[in-house]
Amino acid sequence: MSSSSVLLPFKGIFVLGLPYALLQSGLPGLILLVLAAIICSYTGKILVACLYEEDEVGHPIRVRSTYEDIANACCVHFCPRLGGAVVNTAQGVELMMTCILYLVVSCNLAGHSFPYLPLPPVAWSIITFLTLMPCMLIRDLHVVSRLSLLCSLAQFLITFIIIGYCLLEAPHWSWTWMAVSVDFEKFLVSIGVIIFSYTSQIFLPTLEGNMEDRSEFSSMITWTHVIACVFKTTFSVLAFLTWGKETKEVITDNLPATLRTVVNLCLLAKALLSYPLPFYAATEVLQTYITNRRAGQASGVGTKLLLRGSLLLLTFLMATFMPHFSLLMGLTGSVTGAAMSFLLPALFHLQLKWTKLNRKLKIFDLLILVLGSLCSLSGLVCSVKGMIESFGNK
Repeated sequence: MSSSSVLLPFKGIFVLGLPYALLQSGLPGLILLVLAAIICSYTGKILVACLYEEDEVGHPIRVRSTYEDIANACCVHFCPRLGGAVVNTAQGVELMMTCILYLVVSCNLAGHSFPYLPLPPVAWSIITFLTLMPCMLIRDLHVVSRLSLLCSLAQFLITFIIIGYCLLEAPHWSWTWMAVSVDFEKFLVSIGVIIFSYTSQIFLPTLEGNMEDRSEFSSMITWTHVIACVFKTTFSVLAFLTWGKETKEVITDNLPATLRTVVNLCLLAKALLSYPLPFYAATEVLQTYITNRRAGQASGVGTKLLLRGSLLLLTFLMATFMPHFSLLMGLTGSVTGAAMSFLLPALFHLQLKWTKLNRKLKIFDLLILVLGSLCSLSGLVCSVKGMIESFGNK
């Protein structure tokens, strides 16, 4: 089993936005944290099941390799490449939004880590942008994968430091802060935040294909989501009980000055080192698309640098003009997160395995489709509305 597989459902630094999501959603959000883990675990399993077909004697044979292959198989009778185009577009958008979120949180952390430097947010954005320019020179995943593993270990260390501080504040906890009735629009935005914190389906076909024993995939997915659910729920509840209605969009902003500076500096380094992975993946998706459009003609070095430079600049501009961490995270979760983790796996499973599914599984898949569609649409509307109101107030 790959060591990175255990880290997939944790979504790294974006766990820091969950306590604020809990503030906005109350007890229903707490239930949703558990429900999202169950659904994402299930959709991860059925997505990988779509990679296989049975042979003459009923043994599963892996006939597909990627999420794109599954999508194309579902559309083969009316538009062979439509499914793959939809999946690649959603994948590219999610990776780009992840890059933007890393930039947003990096600028936020930089500003709060150096309060004695009276620089405007735009200045911190430019400094962050210049720091990340070496990403344009990345050629393979060897360096990126090593950085990602170190970043994940640092994430656990920092999170447990925050949990330790919250436990020290236990005498001041108050369960009355946990709301039962919540603002419906804020709750819908929180749904997107929570969903985004669990999304990992785009990596699962590759992960399962690289496992030494693929029969362990199902148990691996189950246990990683159980661990992630317990971890995220514990972290969110402890942070919420500690700060209550004062909970900030990024929870580290609630820490005392000295501890906040230390943690923010560690998180800043982690965010900057985490950016190359989704950035590299996004450039690979776009580069593959361009190569296919050119009938297999490979892109030159200059073209690759131009593409990467354009993507880096685009993420910088979007992070500068959309500096609302929770709303942006909710928007991403409502659009690409819900589509890639809920809607498409259930839809593909129904189409490719319809004759082999019992009635309960069919009903469950259809229920995921309906709920996922409602959550995606409503979360999208509320997230966009929240951004418009935030810019208006600003």
